[in-house]
Amino acid sequence: MAYTETTSVSWLDRLGSSFRGILIGVVLLIAGNTLLWWNEGNFVGTGDALREAHSVTQELGDIHKLDNSKNGMLVHAVGPVATKDMLSDPVFGVSRNAIRLERMVEFYQWLEESTSEKRKKLGGSEETVTTYRYAAKWTSRPVDSSQFKDPGARTEHRNIVLAAMENFKTQAVNVTFGAYRLPAFLIHDIGDAASLDVALSEAMKTRLNRQLALAVQSADPAMSAAREEASLVHVSGNTVLLSASPGMPRIGDVRITFKETRPGTVSILAKLNGDTFEQYHAGNGKTVGILSMGTHSLENMYADAQAANAVMTWILRVVGALLVIFGIRLIAAPLEVLAGVIPLLGSVIGAGTGIVSIVLGLAVSFCVISIAWLRFRPLVGGVMLGVAGVLVALLYVKGRPRKAANAQAPAAEAKSA
Repeated sequence: MAYTETTSVSWLDRLGSSFRGILIGVVLLIAGNTLLWWNEGNFVGTGDALREAHSVTQELGDIHKLDNSKNGMLVHAVGPVATKDMLSDPVFGVSRNAIRLERMVEFYQWLEESTSEKRKKLGGSEETVTTYRYAAKWTSRPVDSSQFKDPGARTEHRNIVLAAMENFKTQAVNVTFGAYRLPAFLIHDIGDAASLDVALSEAMKTRLNRQLALAVQSADPAMSAAREEASLVHVSGNTVLLSASPGMPRIGDVRITFKETRPGTVSILAKLNGDTFEQYHAGNGKTVGILSMGTHSLENMYADAQAANAVMTWILRVVGALLVIFGIRLIAAPLEVLAGVIPLLGSVIGAGTGIVSIVLGLAVSFCVISIAWLRFRPLVGGVMLGVAGVLVALLYVKGRPRKAANAQAPAAEAKSA
């Protein structure tokens, strides 16, 4: 059953919060503009570094013998990686000869979900109706049910955990690439993790069952007798399930899945340093050191790196612009609250300030990006400044009819009088 909570905020409290929000808005505005400026410089700098690196990259050739003639050069190489390291999970004793071994833990818990509806009242106060619902789901961490809003749910939907476990990851230290050794920053980029089928020894199952039986007895005494007769440890494929009823999960059950990253073929762009590799430092201070899974040509690796640089730049542009828009929206928020004494008027002003915030925020963002590009790429920056000017002009033109209407209203009233 859903639980509903109603809270009310007075007009004065809303007004005070809106004025305090101006400071947050200024911070967001500064943060957004700073991010936009840095992002454009980083995009240009990374692109220049990749182009410089591309121009000096040499093919390493056969990786199964050291090539001292290319020592200190930025090289491109393709070949298989290998390791003799044995990786082990300290809790379950799972051991594997692999690049990486991972354990992911999930808990079956009651989760609190909420939806809110705000209602503006005459006089400027605001009422918020929040509805809370509860559902049992697998989640990445235990949930404290004592913090549930519904007092009844704290008892009816009490969460327990059969075993307090955490995610675990371990990585090989010694990874070879033909006759060469891979440094940690390249090993980290080796991917393509796959499910790892596990097989626990009977001794391990017995030890885990004893530990879990004690946890069940203290956490859920009503079910302890039934659970004592059943095994609490179930293994299927890459999953270990800690539960008394594997066919139907119960609150407190724990699900553990395992993954491994096996050796495979990789392509590398890095500076050769004896029998290993290091980052290449471009003239502008940026570094280049790339590992991609599979066989990739030198040209394709640099094309992919440039594409990734562009994608990340656009993501950060959107983030920066949103920070600017939300900052302007918070700075303008008191206008909506002041007009909110009459709910309909407050809604109209709120919609208006929202539109202005979007248009002005985009204009400011374009201006910052354009000025940044004037610093790095003057031609492109000039075009972007033109776009920003169009946005500002749009905002001005949109506001003119309102000003004209407001000016005509008093004249019309005087004439009718």
